[in-house]
Amino acid sequence: MSDSLSLLFAVLVFPGGLFALVLGLAIKGVDRRVAARLQRRVGPPLLQPFFDLIKLSRKETMVPAQASAFIFRWVPLVGLSAMALAAAMIPINGVYQPSTELGDLLALFYLLAVPAVVLMLAGSASGSPFGAIGFSREMAIMLAYEGPVLLALLSVAIRVGVGEGHLISLSLSDIVAYQIAHGPFLLDPWMWPALLTFLCFFPANLGVLPFDIPEAETEVLEGPLLEYSGPSLGLFKMMSAVKCVVVLGLGITLFLPGGPDGIAGLLVFAVKCTVLAVLGVTVVRTAMGRMRIDQAFYFFLKWPAALGIASLVIVLARS
Repeated sequence: MSDSLSLLFAVLVFPGGLFALVLGLAIKGVDRRVAARLQRRVGPPLLQPFFDLIKLSRKETMVPAQASAFIFRWVPLVGLSAMALAAAMIPINGVYQPSTELGDLLALFYLLAVPAVVLMLAGSASGSPFGAIGFSREMAIMLAYEGPVLLALLSVAIRVGVGEGHLISLSLSDIVAYQIAHGPFLLDPWMWPALLTFLCFFPANLGVLPFDIPEAETEVLEGPLLEYSGPSLGLFKMMSAVKCVVVLGLGITLFLPGGPDGIAGLLVFAVKCTVLAVLGVTVVRTAMGRMRIDQAFYFFLKWPAALGIASLVIVLARS
């Protein structure tokens, strides 16, 4: 298989595209079922996210008269495409190593910002006042969490780079290889500030409680997504599912890579993603109420930012 076909396969089928979509929808099904049981409810079937997607694909997309039709229809596809590309950049030890042509840790960081930008464009293009409110909230919380998580990513990159004899390493494959040789950063107390920063980041990036403020159903009626329906809304659901795998996979790459080769390694990766989602998302959103936008903004500027700075200082001091 040529390099171009290999890259296309990685983006559209495995580990991006189809594989990431199926795994992301399965994780969302587990999340909803576990959350229901924690609340002493029966909950939906595990395959409910798949059923929802099929149902949306059979409905019509209604474009509001006041909406910018071109942006309204096409931004969901842009977000899904960006997440499929990002998923193809996540290494799965013993199973898949991404090509350097796809990008590195810094490129992945920028791609993770695309869904938030897409939601902002969707909200502004819909012509709905609730979409405009969701736009402003999404922008505020994005500005709050991007800085701290960048510090955490730089801490990991510098730690690996110094260990390999140079200043910084942005290669995701090198980050995995370093931890395979020296042990995962999850077990290194010096890297725990970076780990805690990332644990604060991924619920906000995934848009779940207590950080689902831009799409709060009881306040802004889904915000940017209020006017969406049919296949266009389905594309947003698909983008969210693939983004879930990207963010969880990035956390595993940075702090707990490793696993057997072949199908067993793939299963280990899926289990790690599911366990991280249940512990870091399901339990948290079940136990906590929604923050106000000002509370979330100051939270990230206070605690995750302090942890991110501490992690970078610790890594530089030990270099």
